[in-house]
Amino acid sequence: MSERTSDGSSDPTTAKVYDQAYFDRWYRNSGTRVKHSATMARKINMIVAVTEHYLERPLRSVLDVGCGEGVFGEAITQLRPNCHYLGLDSSEYAIERFGMKRNLRLLDFGALAQQRFDRSYDLLICSDVMHYLPNKTLVAGLSGFDELCHGLGFFEVFCRGDEFVGDLDGFMFRNASWYRRVFHEAGFVPLGSHFYLSPSMRGAATRLELAQSS
Repeated sequence: MSERTSDGSSDPTTAKVYDQAYFDRWYRNSGTRVKHSATMARKINMIVAVTEHYLERPLRSVLDVGCGEGVFGEAITQLRPNCHYLGLDSSEYAIERFGMKRNLRLLDFGALAQQRFDRSYDLLICSDVMHYLPNKTLVAGLSGFDELCHGLGFFEVFCRGDEFVGDLDGFMFRNASWYRRVFHEAGFVPLGSHFYLSPSMRGAATRLELAQSS
């Protein structure tokens, strides 16, 4: 069952299960996986380079929201061994299997509105997550992002009209304008290629660097 929302997307009434079978299917099985090692390596290199460009120093800390098995953290800490990485995910399987080794913690996205951390991060990653979240959960979690990040956000999201291969179960077919609005309300400024300046970095880019400028 699903519930229609004001923007035409559907809010599922049953939660998806992110167990080992899910990760095997989409990330390991050679016939069904959607991410390959070379593609991931290029993406990680881009994320680190762009973040350090705007920080004007090496990357020191990363918070990965919806981290899954923590593959971003493994790759980033290989590039920057002194970088502190924390991954958050709702998958009990992922936390049980990789939590200690990769510094992953169990937390639902919506709980970020109430959860408090002892630090803010250079980089906040939320990749391939938001388009599966109900509206209320997504907006609630975004309300806590400004306290969690003083540098850049990397919010990889697909929306209505995008062509992509992957998991469509529970996918929210929202318009791009909807995401732009909620990111703006959370205080994040679009740079393009899924990068966003945090509220404290709003003045770090020139007008033509921004994806949308006034």
